[in-house]
Amino acid sequence: MNASVIRNGRVITASDDFTADVLMQGGVVRAIGLQLEVGPEVAEFDATGLYVLPGGVDTHVHMENVIGPTITCDTFASGTRAAAFGGTTTVVDFALQTAEDSVLGAIARAQRSAEPQVNIDYSLHCIVTHVDKPVLADVRHAMRHEGVSSFKMFMAYPGVMMADDAAIFRMLRQVGADGGMVALHAENGTVIDLLIQEALEAGHTSPRYHALTRPALMEGEATHRGIRLAELAEAPIYFVHVSSNQALKHIVAARDEGIPVFAETCPHYLLFDDAVYDNDDFETAKYVMTPPLRKPEDQKHLWRALRYDDLQVVATDHCPFCMKEGHLGYRLQKQRGKDDFSLIPNGAPGIETRMVSLFDIGVVQGRLSLNRFVQLTATTPAKLFGLFPKKGTIAVGSDADIVLFDPDATQTIHAHTLHSQCDYTLLEGHTLRGRVEKVFLRGQLIVDGPQWLGREGMGRFVPRGTVQAF
Repeated sequence: MNASVIRNGRVITASDDFTADVLMQGGVVRAIGLQLEVGPEVAEFDATGLYVLPGGVDTHVHMENVIGPTITCDTFASGTRAAAFGGTTTVVDFALQTAEDSVLGAIARAQRSAEPQVNIDYSLHCIVTHVDKPVLADVRHAMRHEGVSSFKMFMAYPGVMMADDAAIFRMLRQVGADGGMVALHAENGTVIDLLIQEALEAGHTSPRYHALTRPALMEGEATHRGIRLAELAEAPIYFVHVSSNQALKHIVAARDEGIPVFAETCPHYLLFDDAVYDNDDFETAKYVMTPPLRKPEDQKHLWRALRYDDLQVVATDHCPFCMKEGHLGYRLQKQRGKDDFSLIPNGAPGIETRMVSLFDIGVVQGRLSLNRFVQLTATTPAKLFGLFPKKGTIAVGSDADIVLFDPDATQTIHAHTLHSQCDYTLLEGHTLRGRVEKVFLRGQLIVDGPQWLGREGMGRFVPRGTVQAF
């Protein structure tokens, strides 16, 4: 049974901060202590001066996701490799229920694609687009027998993804009673569609109108509505990619009332604001994601919420589309909307830069403690989605998913040095403090500086249990 020990590192978890050795054996953490005695057959890694962090858990990613006529440009192979280089060792992707198959069919289809490719461990949410008795039966089966305990629903994209309030309520009521979680994309889809049509009829076609037709007020309205549905269903609810105080204020109020409301934000909402849309250049399509970037004042509220636990997770919503048509053979990417902003695929890359960007703008700049950084990127997402304590912490018996992180190193981000298949990064040319040095997946070294030691198919599907956060 292969074993290795990490020596003299500063171990950071959501609650602890100490210097110790960590022994990894059989894929799990076997011992944590000072000057652990091991045999000569045990490989040793010196982590002096480095942080020893739990592998990141990113619960919002999109690999090989078909969106309309196009597909995200990262495969399960390329996307999970990029995640690993960024210090993330577990992702939760999506299986999309379509008119052609069931919830269980969607899960099986996603697994067939992922299994031979994944470089790190993974699980799946299922996107549910319509609800009836057979669907609810499948959902219950998926929770009890397939290890899928979370389901995403959309209040946006009418005619494509959007579910009505009654469908959302039915899902909340059953999934909540069974101990799972409904994750909600909260925007008022029908009003937004009207605003988009009015903009196009007025001749407004440039990417800036993506932001102008998706106002924060409509994110706030839908968030409030989703909370009330969850309250009626007596179920927990999780809001994805919260971008604005219009949404956040309803989340804060509900949590103050004791309603089990949880939410994430994403690094791009903390790094950039709506000033990027102040032009008609097509390059602005890089920032066409949903919801769009908001005002600097919204960022202040997001940071406050991250500090005081009104936001519990920083996920990426890694949803990459290339700017250059035909890059690596991908078609119908961002250029599809060159003459019509509504046709630009919504999404941006970010899976590899999540940990270091949040460390730089959060920890280094004094907005977050080290323990809070670990909570947001690993521990709480694992707890919310039934992965803890297998994932999300460094503890005896937990999977030996460990990152050695240099807090003093600096790096300048360039798309050509990252490992996503996307041809751009929002952080192009930004110099950040902090660098992932080594990454272990279940005790196996898969990233060693710039060297890739992993292999496709070594990742495993992780069946998930119930919500553990309250």
